[in-house]
Amino acid sequence: MRLDSRPIPRRRFLGYLIAAPTLAAVAPLGLEFLSDPAGAVIPSAPEPSEEYDLSDLLNDAAMPTSNLIAVVVNTDGTVSFALPRAEVGQGITTAVAMTIADEMDLALHKVSISLADARPELVWNQLTGGSNSMHSLFTPVRIAAATAKGALLEAAALQLGEVVDALTANDGVITAPDGRTLTYGSLAQSAAVEQTTAIPVQLKPASDFTVVGTPQGRIDALDIVTGRKQFAMDLEIPGALPTMVRRPPTINGTVGSVTNVEEVKATYPGVTDIVVVPTGVAVRAQTFGECIDAVDALNVTWVPAAAAGKSDDSVLAELRAAELPFSVTSLPLLTKTIDETFTFYFVSNSPLETNCAVADVTSSKAEIWSSFKSPIVAQQIIAQELGLSQEAVTCHVVQGGGSFGRHLFWDAGLEAALISKAMGKPVKLMWHRADDFRQGRMHPMATSHVRASYLGGDVLAFEQRHTSVSTDFSHGLGEILSAEVTKIPEGNTLAYSQGVFELTQDVPYNFGVTNQLLNEVDMAFNTGSWRNIYSPDVATATELVVDRLAARMGQDPYQFRRAFLKDSRLLAVLDKVAQAGSWGRSMPSLTAQGLGLHKEYKGAVAALVEIDCGPDATGRTIVDGYGGPRVTKVVIAVDVGLPINPLGLEAQMMGGAMDGIAKALTFSLHIQNGIPLEASWDNAYYTRQWNVPFDLEVIVMPPTTGVPGGAGELAVAPVMAAVACAYARATGTMPTRFPINHNQPLGFTPYPTEPSVPVEPTNGLTQEF
Repeated sequence: MRLDSRPIPRRRFLGYLIAAPTLAAVAPLGLEFLSDPAGAVIPSAPEPSEEYDLSDLLNDAAMPTSNLIAVVVNTDGTVSFALPRAEVGQGITTAVAMTIADEMDLALHKVSISLADARPELVWNQLTGGSNSMHSLFTPVRIAAATAKGALLEAAALQLGEVVDALTANDGVITAPDGRTLTYGSLAQSAAVEQTTAIPVQLKPASDFTVVGTPQGRIDALDIVTGRKQFAMDLEIPGALPTMVRRPPTINGTVGSVTNVEEVKATYPGVTDIVVVPTGVAVRAQTFGECIDAVDALNVTWVPAAAAGKSDDSVLAELRAAELPFSVTSLPLLTKTIDETFTFYFVSNSPLETNCAVADVTSSKAEIWSSFKSPIVAQQIIAQELGLSQEAVTCHVVQGGGSFGRHLFWDAGLEAALISKAMGKPVKLMWHRADDFRQGRMHPMATSHVRASYLGGDVLAFEQRHTSVSTDFSHGLGEILSAEVTKIPEGNTLAYSQGVFELTQDVPYNFGVTNQLLNEVDMAFNTGSWRNIYSPDVATATELVVDRLAARMGQDPYQFRRAFLKDSRLLAVLDKVAQAGSWGRSMPSLTAQGLGLHKEYKGAVAALVEIDCGPDATGRTIVDGYGGPRVTKVVIAVDVGLPINPLGLEAQMMGGAMDGIAKALTFSLHIQNGIPLEASWDNAYYTRQWNVPFDLEVIVMPPTTGVPGGAGELAVAPVMAAVACAYARATGTMPTRFPINHNQPLGFTPYPTEPSVPVEPTNGLTQEF
């Protein structure tokens, strides 16, 4: 049995006090609490991810350096923790603060969380991805907090002349039996040590939790709603002026020539510098408005790259030609087969915050501020590109306005550093929204071919061949050694894509001979890991075929799933949404319910969706958007093992639901002449207010494993699958291309690809904005 599938252990750990002016405590070397050897959980032929999944890999990679992250007690009684992960809106700063507050019996507002700069000594322990942060940090952070509290109690016992067991701690105050008190702050220095010291600690039992498991607002909520929250573009770095880039009209094209640099400088006096860099022509000016004007005025010739000329149709043709064959060739006579291929179009990885970074590079050092989710490898790559030592480059991790996998890459940080070096001046680089959609990263286009064979009431075989444009995993595990593997011929496909696919995908049903294989084709697109990576597409194809199997066998989709599910936690969440969502209720024509299931990151989640495909939904006149169909209701039941902050978890599920609806119905990129037509959120039809369901209920299941699993992307796959299944039942036609509206006539007029930045909008009066 693995560590994360059992209740929180009550065995004692060794924590360490490290030499510091005030009390600083860390967890032990990870070998003490590395996972036990994997064992079969499900008796029927398990797939690889059921034995050891991506969360296990990331957890085990982080453990050896978990002793290098410290909880620090300050003399004012507060506690500080430099989080070796990136906060991009997922709420992990709040969850970590709750974990420390609970273990130290401290008020939540007395715990301060900052984001650590790149720390190469952490090796694989500073990668924010795979919804793994709380799963990998929970136990080490608790041990460090418990170690600090233990040291405070020891120091208090000495000062009060009492034994430790006679003391009580509450909200940062330690009280003796006779009522004398000492505060954490007053003990912070006396509890500190001059050399590293090991002390035994015992973690709280779950029954004593007072903060963990309670709904809490985000610790940065006030800053968010008052505009005080600092993102990269809010930083005031001396001398850093607005900077933007003129980019090519095809993906990854390069500059051939620029013919009017001096003329542009003369026309726009606010412009300070114009330089050519590998990604385009960079302009630095007094304001971003001046940057846009100058970028648009440049005369540039371009050299196209490998993706030039590609389109949706040509990419799809290459994918279909690369599909792997099925392996099951011999089945009993009279066996029937369902054979379907599904297509999933490109989706933009753009978060709400455009790609941005601030950089100050000199001949001897560099400082870069950006939302780095893999800051160590970013630091190493940027140092290589600048010709500096790694120690001379500082990568500051800034909170990001969303991620969608985008911040796993250091595109903006590297580009800003190269521009700053070329100009010899600090820069504040911002990508235009059009750059984000057209030159940014995207979820790869893919096909998923499923063949299910059945006889009587049994499914004998279920095979899936997923074929995708290559997903870029050049961030590796967060440091340069594993990142370099992607540069080996076929290294990205063999070492990462196949591995990630095997560690994340499984068919959760007893369907006889079951196998899933991935094949990827490198077509020179800028790709990345968007929301669950392969899971939404794979799960949607799977669940649609499950519905079809149920129909062929004359069974209700819910009861069919109950009969074939392998996992008890999935069964529990399925039953919960069926009950809460009144599965099987009578509904008008062209409306229907659908179900979707998913298990990943040590969590289990089910979604029930209701959809309206009738004329009232599809006949709406919507400017710059698709009117319908409309999802009218979503019920999600989620089991993450141990919900640290149920309120935050509910928010994660809501966001995932919007992603799932978007990817099923409306959200995609149209590739034409080697570049997406979309160049703004107005063009890209993410779930809009008029398509948000009337009813959205999230049910957080009670703790099951005692350890938090991943939650960030967990709802995307089941909601997308449930929307697809509901659409098929409502219309009587199983969709095979996603998003369903992708091949409708465009609802927008594409911006030109030259210049790359659309001309500044004006209000028609005298004021530009």
